[in-house]
Amino acid sequence: MPTSETGPSRPTARVPIDRKRQPSGDEARERAMRAAVSVIAEKGTAALRMSDIAARAGMSTGHILYHFGKKDRLLLEVLAWSQADLWTRFQQAADQAASPAEKLDLFVRFYLPGSQGDERYALWTQVLAQSHDEAGRKILTELLDGWDERLEAILREGRDLGHFAAVDLPEFTIRAVAMLSGLSEDVMFGRSRWQHASPHAFALSALERELRPTDRH
Repeated sequence: MPTSETGPSRPTARVPIDRKRQPSGDEARERAMRAAVSVIAEKGTAALRMSDIAARAGMSTGHILYHFGKKDRLLLEVLAWSQADLWTRFQQAADQAASPAEKLDLFVRFYLPGSQGDERYALWTQVLAQSHDEAGRKILTELLDGWDERLEAILREGRDLGHFAAVDLPEFTIRAVAMLSGLSEDVMFGRSRWQHASPHAFALSALERELRPTDRH
């Protein structure tokens, strides 16, 4: 599950509630979303209370309930918001990249957890562990497919420009994402093998070996 490239997670201080100056509109929603990501990563979904998010965001519980309603809806909306935010930053970086190889490097960086305490990846694992109805599964499938589509676009561009080998795009994407997901779980678990080695370098090297055109040495 994709995450941001961040440093070690730090506890987020609670913001005092000023009921006379509650945020509104987009500001309130973004503040609530960021607070929810932090609280979910820290407490998990089972122990999550709307009041915890409200306290972290410096908002009233009623304000949080107004924006999200039930907890099931909250979890999916927060995950979708988190991924949209990440995709925006990924696309901004990719637009500045000079080559498909640089875009592939960025993709790996944005996909892997930045640290064992990565809040975005913790959010993914918490939400995927829940039971979801058909509508919820549709949202999760679209989010997962979104990363596959981004990787395929990078591979297609590299192949068409002759920078990458002519691999089977869907099949290669499945294997690449499976490897990145496995590495992500290793990082989040805290496997000792990554204490002195870079999962990003490992993954990128493995992908580049397969993508290197046969006429290049």
